[in-house]
Amino acid sequence: MKKDNTMRKTSFLTGAFITTAGIFLSKILGALYVIPFHAIIGEKGGALYGYAYTVYNGFLSLSTAGIPLAISKVVSEYRSLGYVGAKNRTFVLGKRLAQILGLTGFLFLFFFAPFLAKGILGDVVGGNTIQDVTFVIRVIGTAILVVPVLGIYRGFFEGHRLFGPSSISQVLEQLIRVLIIICGSFLFLRVFHLSISICVGIALLGATIGALFSYVYLFVKKYKNKKIFNLVYRKVGEPIIANEVIMKKIVCYAIPFVLIDIFKSCYGFTDMFTLVKSLVKNTPISSIEAETIYSIFSTWAQKFNMMILAVSSGVIVSLIPNLTESLVKGEKRRIQEKIVQGLSVLLFLTIPLTFCVSFLAKPIWNLFYGNSVYGPNILCYYIFVGLFAGAFSYCAFVLQSLKDFKLVVISLMVGIMTKVLLNSRLLIAFYKMRLPAYYGAITATILGYFISFLICLFILKKKYSISLENFIKNIIDIICSSVFMIICLLVFNLFVPCFSKTRLCNLWLIFLYTIIGISVYLCCSKQSGVLMRVFGEKYFYNLKEKFFLYKKKKN
Repeated sequence: MKKDNTMRKTSFLTGAFITTAGIFLSKILGALYVIPFHAIIGEKGGALYGYAYTVYNGFLSLSTAGIPLAISKVVSEYRSLGYVGAKNRTFVLGKRLAQILGLTGFLFLFFFAPFLAKGILGDVVGGNTIQDVTFVIRVIGTAILVVPVLGIYRGFFEGHRLFGPSSISQVLEQLIRVLIIICGSFLFLRVFHLSISICVGIALLGATIGALFSYVYLFVKKYKNKKIFNLVYRKVGEPIIANEVIMKKIVCYAIPFVLIDIFKSCYGFTDMFTLVKSLVKNTPISSIEAETIYSIFSTWAQKFNMMILAVSSGVIVSLIPNLTESLVKGEKRRIQEKIVQGLSVLLFLTIPLTFCVSFLAKPIWNLFYGNSVYGPNILCYYIFVGLFAGAFSYCAFVLQSLKDFKLVVISLMVGIMTKVLLNSRLLIAFYKMRLPAYYGAITATILGYFISFLICLFILKKKYSISLENFIKNIIDIICSSVFMIICLLVFNLFVPCFSKTRLCNLWLIFLYTIIGISVYLCCSKQSGVLMRVFGEKYFYNLKEKFFLYKKKKN
């Protein structure tokens, strides 16, 4: 039998990099498609697409957000105990639950879409209509029939620490989705000359079809590797565990994950229900301009935030089964080390990436979308939302894994209340200070996530004795290295400007600046010692050993 290289168990750091690479690649595909998509549908279509996706993400949180991660956690737990029967029944029960929730979510969106559309637009006229918004919400609702079940398969694979198939499925899903978005929107708008709403509807249908392809891939993968999933890692007498007990465990683990995603979706919902109305009411900005700004928030700039959040997702997905295994074995010290290392790895990767995107906002925006009045200004600040959201998500998931659900919910509630209370107020305050009014909404989001992150960090230190001394030292060195990287790029900008009016030239400039930025950052990190402190000498030694073994085999 041919060895399947995607079906190998991996360590925490290796798993983190595999899942991050898969998620990051899928997010890059998700970012690249917006270049032709923006050219096809424009800002008005982007706002319509953003309305549908914001609603979709909110209802997806209710039907699927926590279940895949809960399945991963429960499967990992039973696998560590050697309970093969309970582990496999966890998958079956989780699948049934996902099907019920998916169908419920679809029916709700289909029948209540007109009321949601009315709440989004209110009395604002001149842009998209309530009928257009209703139609696209109903179309995207079809994805909720498939995505929850797909998530169960991914959780099952990840619970076995088999991250390759899960990562490949995400790339496949995104690839199919992107092809349908680009080809479908072009054909229906430019060839068949149908309306923008129909074009956006076809693009949204890509999420459903992409999920179906991904589901088939994982279904086949699981069927072909049945023996791997039935291996007994520990020979123990497996007790009889009732389905009700397993279901209760899944639900208890899933609820905090669901709450996390619901509250995170509330940030998008707050902007969706207030941003356009507040800009039209309190500033000289017209309804068309306000929808343009919202489309940048929800669709175009959000794509770059997704790349930052991909790193966070990769680290989280890898951490959960590893953390669960240490919890089952009672390895308190290993748990503390993994938590600090995971957060350090996350920020080591995301802080310089955020700084770099912010610095190159103008050429990046021009490359992807062409010239824009609002785009580059929004992106250079909005990208920091991804950084703080990722850091908070990590800490919240760690606390959830430690079964501290109540404090996770409290931190979430404080964060979203900060956003809700400050969103319109900061928007007006920024306008009165002669600053871009929409910066107020971005600031409210950053403050919400930052406050929630600090609460979670304080809980980890106070309640679980997580040592933050080395972590704080790492963060200082990471920020210093990132700042020095930006200083070097500013100096280089004096000789080679980072922006060109030609889009193709901007591609090479971004590539050149990125290579210089990465080189400077890594050199500074190595010099300060933070590189070795974050990843550990053992990890680099293992990489070096594998490289030389591979070289010998090749020769």
